[in-house]
Amino acid sequence: MKHLILASTSTIHGSGYLEYILPELDVFFNGIEDILFIPYARPGGITHQAYTEIAQAGFKNINKTVTGLHQYDDPIEAITNAKAIFTGGGNTFLLVQQLYKNHVFEPLKASILRGAKYFGTSAGSNIGGLTMNTTNDMPIVYPPSFKTLGLVPFNINPHYLDPLPNSKHMGETRETRIKEFHQFNTQPVVGLREGSWLEITSETITLRGHLQARIFECGTPPYEVDTNADLSDLK
Repeated sequence: MKHLILASTSTIHGSGYLEYILPELDVFFNGIEDILFIPYARPGGITHQAYTEIAQAGFKNINKTVTGLHQYDDPIEAITNAKAIFTGGGNTFLLVQQLYKNHVFEPLKASILRGAKYFGTSAGSNIGGLTMNTTNDMPIVYPPSFKTLGLVPFNINPHYLDPLPNSKHMGETRETRIKEFHQFNTQPVVGLREGSWLEITSETITLRGHLQARIFECGTPPYEVDTNADLSDLK
């Protein structure tokens, strides 16, 4: 049975790393002491070890031990045996490239489908969708495929931002970019605002947090759904 939390972000304004979601994670990882961390997204280009230490400091607040995947000689075996997995944010292109390069893409999906609890933030949530094509990240490397884990039947756009009426920014909005995506792709996209997450249990998908999510379906106007909304039929 699948059991996942896919969050828009690891940190909201004014809080520490994972602080806003730690009460939820304490319940989610109840009975599990050790969490396997996938540091491949490397925000800002930091090392795998430096990123792992950030995750360790965050989870220490709920008495969890975190070990980076890079510390194992056999990453496939580590993922296969893990009871709990966390993939942090950063660059989705780099994350997906490294998952394929290290031959852990399929083992990761298989482990989650067997029941390993999975928590992702930002890029780590992006890969829960059908493809990574709705990421906000720069293509700094070229992964062999844009296909991701397909643990939910749609795409995710983490860090979704609404247009600011008085902003002087002249670039495209997130909504414009997702409309461009739907010129060539048909799957829905869930725009997750900061501090929101999806909780997936078996075939049930529920929006959590305090904010609405913006839903984009090909060929129809975007619309809002409230927190605790059931998104299981979105496909």
